[in-house]
Amino acid sequence: MSGLLRVQALVFDLDGTLLDTQEDLANSVNHALERSGYPQRSLAEIRSMIGNGVANLVARALPAGAPAGARDEVLALFRAHYAAHMDVCTRPYPGIVPLLEELGRRRIAVAVNSNKYDAALQRLCARFLAPHYAVAVGERPQLPKKPAPDSVLLALRHLGVPAEAAAYVGDSEVDVETAKNAHMPFIGCAWGLRGEEKLREAGAELVLSKPLDLLDLLAEA
Repeated sequence: MSGLLRVQALVFDLDGTLLDTQEDLANSVNHALERSGYPQRSLAEIRSMIGNGVANLVARALPAGAPAGARDEVLALFRAHYAAHMDVCTRPYPGIVPLLEELGRRRIAVAVNSNKYDAALQRLCARFLAPHYAVAVGERPQLPKKPAPDSVLLALRHLGVPAEAAAYVGDSEVDVETAKNAHMPFIGCAWGLRGEEKLREAGAELVLSKPLDLLDLLAEA
């Protein structure tokens, strides 16, 4: 990617990009595992499992050889605990709120797009990011999860912005692939769950070390 980006909108991933959610996710996963009689996972292990939705997170956290049906049991316990504890430790990363405020000043629309189930996404966005985003699209029935581009394109339709006038901002290999599938430039977040090395390995050409660095990439109208 060369030169300044002229965009009408930016689409942000949530976990590891806008919000540091890993402790609350880990606490709910380990609560569900313990209640079901399975060994708990370290924060580093759970961090590596985040990104493809909570059903996949729970499936990855279960030990090898867990019986059929274990995922659904543990997932139900996870959802109940997370619903009550999703915002205990979760916070925006340093610099995120000032970044979103400046994007608003520049009239660049902001969407949030995540594989987190939609009810949790809406609640966390309203709690921590309002009024600095226009739409949030999470995991929904009949809507393919990232890296399929469907949820990103749905968010852009809501904004009335074509993909060629937007860029995707994320912290994971899934986000790199999502941006490719949506034919959008990708901006990587080294502060997130995967780090710069993993993003580079996944094909990210541009990786930022802190949120406010994003402003230096954007051409002002």
